[in-house]
Amino acid sequence: MRVLVTRPAPQAGEWVTRLREGGIDAMALPLICIEPAADTAFVRAAWSTLASQRLVVFVSPNAAEQFLGARPSDAAWPAGVLAGSTGPGTTRALLRLGVPAGQIVEPAADAAQFDSEALWRQLRHSDWRSAGVLIVRGEGGREWLADMLRENGAQVALLAAYRRSVPVLDADSQALLRAARAAPRSHLWLFSSSEAIANLAALAGAAADWSQARALVTHPRIAARAQQLGLTQVTLAQPTLAAVSACIQSMPP
Repeated sequence: MRVLVTRPAPQAGEWVTRLREGGIDAMALPLICIEPAADTAFVRAAWSTLASQRLVVFVSPNAAEQFLGARPSDAAWPAGVLAGSTGPGTTRALLRLGVPAGQIVEPAADAAQFDSEALWRQLRHSDWRSAGVLIVRGEGGREWLADMLRENGAQVALLAAYRRSVPVLDADSQALLRAARAAPRSHLWLFSSSEAIANLAALAGAAADWSQARALVTHPRIAARAQQLGLTQVTLAQPTLAAVSACIQSMPP
């Protein structure tokens, strides 16, 4: 069984490498294209006021990479400013890009899901009255965490550091998609985003039959979207390498 990793290209490549190290046949088939925000001036400008924030939340590895990639050459992460992470992948990106480990707040390691709700459970006991909070995300996205922080008195600003789009598949990716559709039992879709499923539907066309396809998903919302597409064999796993690998290895061929 071949696992198709559908994350954006940089994260897909990382996951493929790590899965292969565990003896799993994995290939990257990125179903989300990440591009810089339409106006990167807002991202660069945010660095000039970063020290005035109490917390900067990064909703994904892409948010961390796009924001920290725009850092002025002479700028360092400000002392006293917390970096909020929604999960291990985002935390790894923050550490790799120079955010001190002691200033990162992330969900508990044993959290059932890695998302905004799990991050809020780590933040909710602090006093957020009049605290400046910047949430770095893609264009659009959920408002849930921003609403919770505002309800607790925080002054929240949202920054779109990147935009997502349907990718243009190269020849290798087109061949992988054809193979997966022709032999659904020999492939396992690994979805970490509902948007990847929507993009797959757009790329494959409305006539595609997904009833025999198998998917491993990392959040209940993603499972619901996969089922809406027509997949009937959907398995939920925690979005960690260990959990995903164990789940894959336990599946029948």
